[in-house]
Amino acid sequence: MQGLLRALPSVDALIGALAGQSALAGVPRPRLAAAVREALNAERRRLLEAGGPAADAAALEARIVAALTRSGVFSLAPVINATGVVLHTNLGRALLSPLAQERLHEVAGSYSNLEMDVSRKERGSRYSHVEGLLRRLSGAEAALVVNNCAAAVLLALESLARGKEVIVSRGELIEIGGEFRIPDILRRSGAVLREVGATNRTHLKDYVNAIGPETGMILKVHTSNYRVVGFTAAVSSRELAELGRARGITVMEDLGSGCFVDLTRYGFPYEPTVPEVVASGVDLVSFSGDKLLGGPQAGIVVGRAELMERLARNPLNRALRIDKFTIAALEATLYAYEAGTALETIPTLRMLTEPLASIRRRALKVLARTGPPAALRALGATVIESSSQVGGGALPTVELPSAVIALGTRERPAEGLDEALRTGHPPVLGRLLDDRLLLDCRTVLPTDVIALAARLAAL
Repeated sequence: MQGLLRALPSVDALIGALAGQSALAGVPRPRLAAAVREALNAERRRLLEAGGPAADAAALEARIVAALTRSGVFSLAPVINATGVVLHTNLGRALLSPLAQERLHEVAGSYSNLEMDVSRKERGSRYSHVEGLLRRLSGAEAALVVNNCAAAVLLALESLARGKEVIVSRGELIEIGGEFRIPDILRRSGAVLREVGATNRTHLKDYVNAIGPETGMILKVHTSNYRVVGFTAAVSSRELAELGRARGITVMEDLGSGCFVDLTRYGFPYEPTVPEVVASGVDLVSFSGDKLLGGPQAGIVVGRAELMERLARNPLNRALRIDKFTIAALEATLYAYEAGTALETIPTLRMLTEPLASIRRRALKVLARTGPPAALRALGATVIESSSQVGGGALPTVELPSAVIALGTRERPAEGLDEALRTGHPPVLGRLLDDRLLLDCRTVLPTDVIALAARLAAL
């Protein structure tokens, strides 16, 4: 055994042999050295557990090249989303529009007027770049942006209701991704939760009876990531706003998904829009930037100016503030709404409203580029109809008609094809259903067609 272990090449020898390989161009030497040590340690463990013969230098080099090629130079990398989930949280949620990408490039490579009023040569506010847009689009008096929607709710609660009771319907005590729950956010803010109503039915009298000297806020939470159906009742935003004004209590609504477009004309169920909720009279409205809005990750609060000023002055706002990249991308996204081009230029809205016939053409285009009929038969590749999802905790009951490429045969099982597509470059993520691998072309971008066809052809 000692002889087998001594026969293994040294770290320096392997690094020297691998340093000039084109497949490893761009891999820093420390990372190469770490991969070499890991491969040698793995081979030593194998020898000690299973015995010889030992892998030669060529075999070890091949393993190291394969491992570094799979991981790539950078960990965060593009993938082809063929899951059919438009706002896939694990795959980065909303894609940015071409204009937002352009603005990011411009801001990233130069100095900017992030917090500078250049006309007066005085310090300005970073929020000024998006506040005007948000005010005009929502109809609210003022706006503030932080790094995500949970942070926006936390900031509002901590600023306006710390040490006070916050009244919330039991049916709206939601849990969002990562097991973050509204009661947990309330506790962290220093506010006290006061539950009212039942899981499926809450009435205005429940809120009225709960109001007392310790009431600091009424919080309405839009259940954007689930639906309760059947024998249900909820109090409208307008009714709560009227109650709040009558009793001198702040009313806030957390919309979550933050829709600015009436999607019912495209066959979607009713979803309250931000301008609609602001017009109902509630004092504050919070929503996400990277869900139905279709922009970067951000938490946005709009509402009454005096309340927004208290949020802006809170020291916690400094810890939650957005950077220049978020501002650049968000400004470009909001500009599309103001210019009336959102449905055509924002990828999220474009994917959600794309007709089935268009998706089917894209699926057929992928297969046409994959190879001859014999190659398609070998993969069992056919185009069938299925359904996509909105994702991202938005419109949970909606199923979007879609066209998918179905793969899998007895000789080439779907599970094996799924693993091969996931572990190649670029990774392709689909979904397994009834012994078939489905590649949903609603979320396959037009720019991904050639790459996806090449991956299928390689199989």
